[in-house]
Amino acid sequence: MFALADCNNFYASCERVFNPSLRNRPVVVLSNNDGCVIARSAEARQLGIRMGVPAFQIEKLLTDHQVAVFSSNYALYGDLSVRVMNTLASFVPSMEIYSIDEAFLDFSAVPVDQLIALSRRMRQTVLRNTGIPLGIGIAPTKTLAKLANKLAKKTPEAVYLLRDETEIVRALEETQVSELWGIGRQYAGFLNQHGIMTALDLTAAPDEWIRKNMTVVGLRTKKELQGISCISLEEMVPDKKAICTSRSFGIPQKDLQQLEEAVATFTVRCAEKLRSQQSAASQIMVFIHTNAFRADQPQYARNRVITLTPPTNNSIKMVKAAIAGLHAIYRHGYLYKKAGVIVTGLVPEGEVQQTLFSGNTAPRMKKLMESMDALNKGKRVAVKIATQGSGRNWKLRQEKLSPGYSTRWGEIMEIIS
Repeated sequence: MFALADCNNFYASCERVFNPSLRNRPVVVLSNNDGCVIARSAEARQLGIRMGVPAFQIEKLLTDHQVAVFSSNYALYGDLSVRVMNTLASFVPSMEIYSIDEAFLDFSAVPVDQLIALSRRMRQTVLRNTGIPLGIGIAPTKTLAKLANKLAKKTPEAVYLLRDETEIVRALEETQVSELWGIGRQYAGFLNQHGIMTALDLTAAPDEWIRKNMTVVGLRTKKELQGISCISLEEMVPDKKAICTSRSFGIPQKDLQQLEEAVATFTVRCAEKLRSQQSAASQIMVFIHTNAFRADQPQYARNRVITLTPPTNNSIKMVKAAIAGLHAIYRHGYLYKKAGVIVTGLVPEGEVQQTLFSGNTAPRMKKLMESMDALNKGKRVAVKIATQGSGRNWKLRQEKLSPGYSTRWGEIMEIIS
């Protein structure tokens, strides 16, 4: 048996944890630069606020209904996510963190008559420890657990066990194939064209037809819907094949120095992620572009790929290469809206073959990077490369950012009796 624990309206719930006045009030969280709605409370959904809608298009609606609007506070959300996951992990022998607000749990050792009781206790403990509400769906496979979790959100206690065969058939019959985990928009449209409208229809399709048209992944989904477990828990998060750090600027930038600061900062972040998974990059790509939605402005977009020989995760070497790439593509006279860095060709750090002229600098540079990581751990920036600058005129627009209640010492809430 598997369980899927999914936090309810996670970003909005995080904002409510330290601000009780937001309870029962519509809440929305905006994307980078306060652009579009990326999270909303149940009350906001009832007002008809759609995911992805630009904030400026619903300004009157937000004002008329006194909707609480927040900029994305990813540091706060990440910290509360860790607390939720640590609490869940204390109940089960193994788990897979699927996303910032979802986790699959191993319920294989839990007696059937205790599945519901354990789930209720987990919900209560997470709510008490973190203030975050969640729903739990339980089923014989991960795909059915996803479906059970959707059903759990429709129940008062937010726990649902999908185990009885008759009940599973009814749930599959009432679920559109487009709502299934792993079935994207294109596959859903293709299946609909062939008369497969519901999840139950998919389970009735011949195996060979599914394998031919949806590959082994589609066949695996069918088996999972039939109660045959084909997708195991991934307890270890696989290393990334590529790493990207990019941002849209709060204010369009035309000055090369500001772009250098941004690109250097993005590169350092990529290097930190490489070191955290003990990888090194063989290539780094730098890109910049203007705002394609501003037809009244001249448009420009370019990228440059630089080969790193030998592969490295050294921030200093990577920044030097990235800045060289930026200089090669920068053109004066444009207002740049976004810049980014992508590192690819990742290899294990321990398998990098040094060049003949590396000498004994590699061990010393490795220790330098380790020292920087240790000093910057848990802080915004304690030590940085000079090219990163200090102005950050290119930073995101976050006019509605909530305090870092649990992530910044200066913003910890004070309780006055």
